[in-house]
Amino acid sequence: MPVRFGVTVAPDPSPAVWRDKVRALEDSPVDVLLVNDHLTGLRYAPMVALAAAAEHSTRLRLGTVVLANDYRHPAILAKEAATLDLLAEGRLELGIGAGWMRSDYDQTGMPFDPAAVRLARMREAVEVLRGAWSDTPFSYHGDHYRVDGLDLAPRPVQRPHPPLLMGGGGRVMLRYAAREADIVNITNRTAADGRGVDPADVGLAPLLAKLALIREAAVARSWAPEISVGVRAVSIGGRTSRVHSAVADHFDALRGTPSLLEGGSAEAIVDQLLYWHQQHGISYFILGNDADLRPMLPVMERVRAQLR
Repeated sequence: MPVRFGVTVAPDPSPAVWRDKVRALEDSPVDVLLVNDHLTGLRYAPMVALAAAAEHSTRLRLGTVVLANDYRHPAILAKEAATLDLLAEGRLELGIGAGWMRSDYDQTGMPFDPAAVRLARMREAVEVLRGAWSDTPFSYHGDHYRVDGLDLAPRPVQRPHPPLLMGGGGRVMLRYAAREADIVNITNRTAADGRGVDPADVGLAPLLAKLALIREAAVARSWAPEISVGVRAVSIGGRTSRVHSAVADHFDALRGTPSLLEGGSAEAIVDQLLYWHQQHGISYFILGNDADLRPMLPVMERVRAQLR
């Protein structure tokens, strides 16, 4: 599987800055422009932002990392995704998760159900999405969603549907993603109260355990899912990109993982990426939106040159 690079793009109050960011990525080695999905703070609505990005790009794939399932009904999401895939001429990659950030729920009055309930609801939502994108009217009666004779048009350009990325850090979610997703995005498990990362789940040992779990759960599939990880910081020659506040407290624990790429030269970073790709099957690296991309652009090109 080829190596790919994605970037989650930080929002900006200026539409001109947003357009400039999109055009810069379009002319770079980056493969995928991604938008995350939180309701509070300075955030773009992801599907609207990606529709705008589609107007200023032709090569970049466009993705969400990841939509919180609880924020929208899957039939509505299926309609929006099909429309966006059409307008982007088949470039959408739809990332979806169960939802985790407690502040989003508290500030909007949505109930923060136990993880098992949120996961069950997300699994039903995936069935509705796939059914809504099929070529025939679709009905579904579940514990959380019901649709009757749903017949959406237009369908997505990508058939049978845009690639589904599913992200998570817990064992139940990762097993499900390994069986059902096109792309499995490995994250850190969040605390049960939804207020941050579980510090016990940060580091090399948890990552290796998750990779083994994914391989085991995906063994019955006819093809293996693509595996992605987030690159939280890059340090080349002692110069470290800005570290996202969500992982700043766990910075040292990230050493030795692809989430923190450290080396004295760009070639050292290339070697690390190739190691994780060739030895552990990680082929999709997603850089955080607080990172300075400039040092990584030649790294991306060198990685591809090594794999030709």
